[in-house]
Amino acid sequence: MKKILIIGAGAMGSAFSIPCVENNNDVNIIGSVLENDFISSIKSNKNLHPVLKINLPNSIKIEKFEKVNSVADKELDLIVVAVSSVGIDWVGDEISKFYLPDTPIVLLTKGLSIINNQLTTLTEKLEIILKKNGHNNVNISSVKGPCLASGLANKMRTGTIIANKSIKEAQKIQKIIQTDYYKCEISDDVEGVEISSAIKNLYSMLIGGSQGLSNPTASKEIQEKYYLNTAASLIHRSISEMIEIVNHYSGKTDTVYGLAGLGDLYVSVSGGRNSQMGKYLGQGYLYKEAKEKFMKSTTVEGAQLALEIGPKLMTKFDKNKFPLLFSILKCICENKKLQIDW
Repeated sequence: MKKILIIGAGAMGSAFSIPCVENNNDVNIIGSVLENDFISSIKSNKNLHPVLKINLPNSIKIEKFEKVNSVADKELDLIVVAVSSVGIDWVGDEISKFYLPDTPIVLLTKGLSIINNQLTTLTEKLEIILKKNGHNNVNISSVKGPCLASGLANKMRTGTIIANKSIKEAQKIQKIIQTDYYKCEISDDVEGVEISSAIKNLYSMLIGGSQGLSNPTASKEIQEKYYLNTAASLIHRSISEMIEIVNHYSGKTDTVYGLAGLGDLYVSVSGGRNSQMGKYLGQGYLYKEAKEKFMKSTTVEGAQLALEIGPKLMTKFDKNKFPLLFSILKCICENKKLQIDW
């Protein structure tokens, strides 16, 4: 039995706890400082998670962040980070207070950042924070892939990928978290896995706008019936651009064609918040208008990512070689109408 601490009580962190506990591990979920009311709701309703709509197993211990020291007072076998991308700085500083050398960390959070004017993966960012706080022996794995939290929580067959520079370390994580319905591939391509899983959110917004982009002069009824040709074209061109970006940052082409790239893109387009935002953008709404009118309280990861790294990417790459990328970045960052130079 391994002792696992999951930081973040949202949908993904809580869903991830289910295969962990079914693998006979001691699982503790600690909510972030912003989730106190959320934790109270779960505990007062027999572990009913209000987002996942299921009762988490009673063996999973759920507490507010104020109890983190009581969980981390003994040596942990695994620390899981399941906060939003904007919470990486905070969680890195908090983990630094109790981190022991070489304790495995699993990063579920998807996203990228700009540090010293350079594109940086969240794995790199978390490592930088820990080292800044005096921890030189840091062991971080990235777990990414086509995994909707609600599907995992209901034990739908799911495939993800564990990335670590050391294959042996990835294999250790695999043994701790894998079940018969939650299967994990392993990879040493951390850059490729992290970048693919993040930028696919940009492209899923584009593909989500396929109906409106298919033929702007056609009626909405015709667009809804016959937009799949356009969607297929956008998927093909999205993958092509993703490969160029991943290769530029030393990631592998095969990674883009795998679970972290094509697989995750499919799931995001089929049932994600990014594609929903894309649908509104494809209908002609400006980003700020669509966010305020339709998704005011909803986190749209692709839009957050565009605002975080968009200005840097638009100076880094040639708009003539990346027409899809520039179209979505200008749409979000400059609040312009979504248009593609076909």
